[in-house]
Amino acid sequence: MNQHTQPAVLAARLSKSFASKQVLTDLDLSIAPGTVLGLLGANGSGKTTLIKCLLGLFRTSGGRAELFGQDSWNLSAGVKERIGYVPQEVATYPWMRVRHVIDYTAAFYPRWNRELVADMCRRWRVPLDDRSGTLSVGQLQTLGIVLALGHEPELLILDEPVASLDPGARREFLRTLIDLVEHPNRTVLFSTHITSDLERVASQIALLRGGQIEFCGELDLLKDRVKRLRILADQNLPSSFAVAGALSCQVDGRLAVATVADFSPQEIDELRGTWNAEVTVSDLNLEEIFVELHESESPKLSPADLVGTAS
Repeated sequence: MNQHTQPAVLAARLSKSFASKQVLTDLDLSIAPGTVLGLLGANGSGKTTLIKCLLGLFRTSGGRAELFGQDSWNLSAGVKERIGYVPQEVATYPWMRVRHVIDYTAAFYPRWNRELVADMCRRWRVPLDDRSGTLSVGQLQTLGIVLALGHEPELLILDEPVASLDPGARREFLRTLIDLVEHPNRTVLFSTHITSDLERVASQIALLRGGQIEFCGELDLLKDRVKRLRILADQNLPSSFAVAGALSCQVDGRLAVATVADFSPQEIDELRGTWNAEVTVSDLNLEEIFVELHESESPKLSPADLVGTAS
């Protein structure tokens, strides 16, 4: 991606507070067109607040939030037509039948793919003749996804979109999402706790912690840098044994198991030489990395090696 391309999503020193509670602080995030970015953070880390600031649903307390170069608080109708959004809790018109909700929503968009919508409704068994107020939470979430995808938005923002879906509906949604993101200029910001879903669709990962983006970059880079080491020495290791850059380290006699945030082969050679140890390096999946990072007080990821922008 050309680094001079205007970001589809931009947060610059973005801050948001509610009364005396500071949720986001000087947060920076840039997402280039065509990027599929997974947003991860612990409960209460501010993911939904960030999304709502980006969409102009919350006014920022400081800094900037922009979509397609426009201030999020003052988005034009033209930019809004390019955006699809699935919130955590979908709200609709409870007295309207589902097919009428779809028709009503379609009327707001000059470009509405009726064939795509009909296909999604069929595959996801959307009850078109039921009143939307009688839908289950999962059915309402499915309807929200259909409404967000119907106009094939250039920017799709998803806030825990599959939390209420059954496994079959979740699989169908991911299959549809994978098809949609094949378009080179379609951008997706996908917030979810289901890390396996992100590993299937996301090329970039942003980790939100302490009101700021701790890491933003290639998923493969994150996996390359965060590793688990199994260190077996020829004699008992001291209780003070430590590994540089370790997020966690447990010692039991001759054995130590450490997770490092800034893996380097040179460090492995040093451990082998210093402790006359056998060192085994293991890969971690995204869920394991996320747990390690958020259970660790310090050190955090090395900014020099890891922090970047999704561009």
